[in-house]
Amino acid sequence: MLIIAHRGNKNVAPENTLPAFEAAARAGAHMIETDIYPCKTGEIVIIHDEDVSHSTNGNGKITQLSFTEINQLDAGGNFSPAYQGTKIPTLEQLIEFFQRYPKLELLLEFKGIWSDQDAQRVATALNNANLRDRVIVESFEAETVKALQIVAPEFRRGLLIEHASIAQVNNVYGDPIQACHKLGAMCLNPSMELITENPELVTQAHEAGLQVLAWTGNQPAQWVQLLDLGAEGICTDRPEFLAGWLAGRAA
Repeated sequence: MLIIAHRGNKNVAPENTLPAFEAAARAGAHMIETDIYPCKTGEIVIIHDEDVSHSTNGNGKITQLSFTEINQLDAGGNFSPAYQGTKIPTLEQLIEFFQRYPKLELLLEFKGIWSDQDAQRVATALNNANLRDRVIVESFEAETVKALQIVAPEFRRGLLIEHASIAQVNNVYGDPIQACHKLGAMCLNPSMELITENPELVTQAHEAGLQVLAWTGNQPAQWVQLLDLGAEGICTDRPEFLAGWLAGRAA
């Protein structure tokens, strides 16, 4: 069972920052999930919400801010004074971090709809750093997964789904399983709520040759369910607790 740290170890450090990634690596995570956006001036930055007010001391949409403006934001003070001055990381800094942890893998979510050109820039950077085999690229947007299929067919791809997105996927592709096959995705990444209501979705994915990386499971009852269903990975806000729970179960 892969322990996937959701936005790093966000319980002990500001989400999607280098301290959170460091904490996740030291907590026993096998993989780190994080999110990327292109900013107004083209640089790729690591942040979950398009509006920077969610996790920084600033305001505005990441896509409407220059990198100079973004680099002046404090992404740690809202979490704790101990992290005041923490910056929003860049794709380059994320790559440097993973080069220091050769066994750690990356679940990289492309937020929103990406053009082929922007998706290609990310894929090229990851390829140049020899990280391709350690990365799964994913998105809620089938259009973005399609762009990645076109410009970076060598990368493993995943399709994220939840209640808010599954209707659109069904309208275009028939169902999430067919969507994964048409998009060349190797894994289906459903929300915990979707699995709880439709546990057969995991079985259907496995029968279709897909892996399942579920999100976001933070409670032992959820971990038991996912283990029983055979999910390959759990994206969690509590990687250190999940690591301890799995170790205790094995013992």
